[in-house]
Amino acid sequence: MTPTHYRIGRHAYHRTVLSNGLRIVSAPRHEAESVTVGVWINAGGRHENLRLNGISHFLEHLLFKGTARFSSRMIKEAIEGRGGALNAFTDEEFTCVWAKVQPKDLKTTVQVLTEMVLYSKLDLKEMEKERAVILEEIRMYRDLPMQSVHDLLNGLLWPKHPLGMILSGTENSVRRIRKGDLVSYQRRHYTPVNIVIAACGRLSHRALVEAVSDLWKKIPPGNPQRPRRVVQNQRSPRLKVEVKETEQTHLCLGFHAFPRNHPHAHALNLLNVILGGNMSSRLFQRVREDRGLAYEIGSQVRRFRDTGLFSIAAGVEHRHLARCLEVILKELSRVCKEPVRPKEFEQALEFFIGQLLFSLEDTSEHMSWIGECEMILGRVQPVEAVLAQVQRVKREYLTQVARAILRSNHLSLAVIGPVAKKVSGGLPKLLEL
Repeated sequence: MTPTHYRIGRHAYHRTVLSNGLRIVSAPRHEAESVTVGVWINAGGRHENLRLNGISHFLEHLLFKGTARFSSRMIKEAIEGRGGALNAFTDEEFTCVWAKVQPKDLKTTVQVLTEMVLYSKLDLKEMEKERAVILEEIRMYRDLPMQSVHDLLNGLLWPKHPLGMILSGTENSVRRIRKGDLVSYQRRHYTPVNIVIAACGRLSHRALVEAVSDLWKKIPPGNPQRPRRVVQNQRSPRLKVEVKETEQTHLCLGFHAFPRNHPHAHALNLLNVILGGNMSSRLFQRVREDRGLAYEIGSQVRRFRDTGLFSIAAGVEHRHLARCLEVILKELSRVCKEPVRPKEFEQALEFFIGQLLFSLEDTSEHMSWIGECEMILGRVQPVEAVLAQVQRVKREYLTQVARAILRSNHLSLAVIGPVAKKVSGGLPKLLEL
């Protein structure tokens, strides 16, 4: 085992690597009343192909359906029956199974999560029941245009690449997945070199390592799984309109952005706050407060290993679609031309720092922080180090970042709603900054 222990500011972080490549990271918080443990697996949407689209999400569901030792009910009761919470999620780059429990239940929790990840039965009867559940989940999200418009945008940004596919899969792809596909996928990805176990809360790193090592040390390491890289080749605006009867027209405007570890990643975070990250943002003020064109409008940044996304989403009255787009594009043009005001910059900086610190007070959020860092970057980013990086961002960097990202040839627009042909035909003319 290779242990690493370090302290930055008031926070201590620990990292141990077992001989089979399994990584264990922890952030002890002795003032906490809980401990959250997560098993992070290098298996997400971008590891899939078109035929097996949705297999990562399908397998995640089946982890709860029982093992050789525990029934589905026993798994849930082992955590929830002790006052804890058990859940999982699938992302583009990983799957995470996690539990938040009382500190006294750490060892039991590690055992339950390990059983789920390594020894799931993948029972055929349960598989067919869960297939039906997932098909209903897909239909549910399709009925939520404020969410499915983001899937539409991803398809524009990353056509013919797994990042452009829907995480839950399509009805056709989920119907195609067989038990042999799931077994093969699990054997490739659910191995020690592809897994991180992360924990935060009132715990001892030594006790965590002992609990994990007892269960994992004899498991063969497996082979690292690497997803297909992204090649950016967009040279002109892209537009996709899905004509559908909805109460609002939903739009999502997006640009290719920086990967996770880019030097200007934090400048983009601050630009996001200024443009649409809160109720003080420019777009909230211009679109909602000044003109009443939308109830909800906001922006977000997403980062992956080798690419990223900056997007703006809004739901508007049908007749306000073109006007809303005009206002949004005008603000994007303005931030490329005019420097951000000093007060606006300082407020964005304070907001970003505050939100980061507030979120990491929760052991679940902090576990997610260190687990995702280790999984994607191969190291934990201490919070204090990130804060120091953010505070080194200069105001003029935001203009540079805006000009680098907010370019018309990098722009994609997805729209869902009862959009008339006349309106739809006029949208391409708007897509110029």
